[in-house]
Amino acid sequence: MKLKMAEMRSSITSSSSRRRSEKEVVMFPFMAQGHIIPFLALALQIESKKSFSITFVNTPLNIRKLRSTLPHNSSIRLLEIPFSSSDHGLPPNSENTDVLPYPYVIRLLEASTSLKPAFQKILQDRKPLCVIADLFFGWTASVAKELGIFHVVFSGCSGFGLACYCSLWLNLPHRKINDGSDGYFSLPDFEEANKIHMSQLPLNISEANGEDAWSKFQFQNLSHWFNSDGMLFNTVSGFDQLGLMYFRRKFNRPVWPIGPVLLPSESRASVGKQTEFTSMVCREWLDSKPLNSVLYVSFGSMNTISPSQMMELATALDRCNKNFIWVVRPPIGFDINSEFKAEEWLPEGFEERVKGRGLLVQSWAPQVEILSHNAVSAFLSHCGWNSAIESLSNGVPMLAWPMAAEQFFNAVLLEREVGVCVEVARGKMCEVRHQDLVDKIELVMSNRDKGSEMRKKASELKDMIEIAVKDDDEEISGLKGSSSKALDDFFCAAMAYETEQYSMK
Repeated sequence: MKLKMAEMRSSITSSSSRRRSEKEVVMFPFMAQGHIIPFLALALQIESKKSFSITFVNTPLNIRKLRSTLPHNSSIRLLEIPFSSSDHGLPPNSENTDVLPYPYVIRLLEASTSLKPAFQKILQDRKPLCVIADLFFGWTASVAKELGIFHVVFSGCSGFGLACYCSLWLNLPHRKINDGSDGYFSLPDFEEANKIHMSQLPLNISEANGEDAWSKFQFQNLSHWFNSDGMLFNTVSGFDQLGLMYFRRKFNRPVWPIGPVLLPSESRASVGKQTEFTSMVCREWLDSKPLNSVLYVSFGSMNTISPSQMMELATALDRCNKNFIWVVRPPIGFDINSEFKAEEWLPEGFEERVKGRGLLVQSWAPQVEILSHNAVSAFLSHCGWNSAIESLSNGVPMLAWPMAAEQFFNAVLLEREVGVCVEVARGKMCEVRHQDLVDKIELVMSNRDKGSEMRKKASELKDMIEIAVKDDDEEISGLKGSSSKALDDFFCAAMAYETEQYSMK
């Protein structure tokens, strides 16, 4: 007999001190920091709120790196799945996109399908309640279905951004535009997105023709999603309904918006590359600045800009006379993980001229700590969803410079649908003029007109997010937030599926 919904909710909710049950959740992210971080954040959230044990699967080098990120009292099990990058034409010890040049990323994705037999054995041996797998690991849905195990795809992207991204791969509509279109086209199965421009396409999609390696991988990957039992999104239903609607309609599966799922600062520091010294320097510098006076500039862990764009951005920061923290990395054409050479890549005398009001941080900064500081006024970002959701959670409006994947469409959501963002550039090779950057920085950081309105909307979104994640046990009072309720509903569905599978045996 199936449990009633209320009984199920009660059975999956526990205090963090309650002993873990035998029900197990297997989590399997793709080997990239932008994917591992939200998965780890979700694992820690489930551990703190639910009565399940958690097994976090990944390749050996990623697991070894993750060991230092878990709290000492965590019961999350880290499980290595065998993988040798050299067996797949990849450089030795390259198990994460952070250490790979862009052309090798598709090779890592293709190589990841070789993990299927080992992952199948993991599930056969463990027989978990459910599998939470990466959006690039569509094949895991077929494995779980064969074994009668509940499976969901977890997306660290916004619903809107991923909807555009999926629609582009499934349809390749840009291949059909005519000369009179001015570069604009529609998405045939997501007309609510309105017109898309060719300049908003990431490189791998703009070059796709259906026969290239990316097209073949994505078409097969997305086809597997139809075997999944639903999708989890690191987003909030209150401002991302269009994208969530697309997935309900396209895949005819439940969609659970459970965000924002954020990694605690101490774990983020470990999984990243920063040191306590870097955190201390940033904190002390921010403490010395007035309220809402600092622009934070960072393009994520995998992105950088061209030498000419870097010069224009530096000139804009010099001339706008605003306080700023800039996470700097070598420009395109150089090793992104090498030492930053300011004397070669920044205007002559730049560091001296901005001394006191500008802080250059090499490679990595304590982003959550920076965005939560009341001195920060705006965030110039690549619009990766981890960064965007961290900014929104702290009520910080954004300047968007999208560069890859679904980032271009995250920018559309934040600017057009939500009103907390202004796009300043598109891509890693577009022409950028420093005066345009100055104008938009001043617009967003101003306390007048559009800047004031954006700050107000960002504050409203912060409140919306806080309400969404409210986790009051007295659900009958209506105090439980939409995202917390969605996480409960997901586990209810998983337990109902398990009960149904058991009854059929």
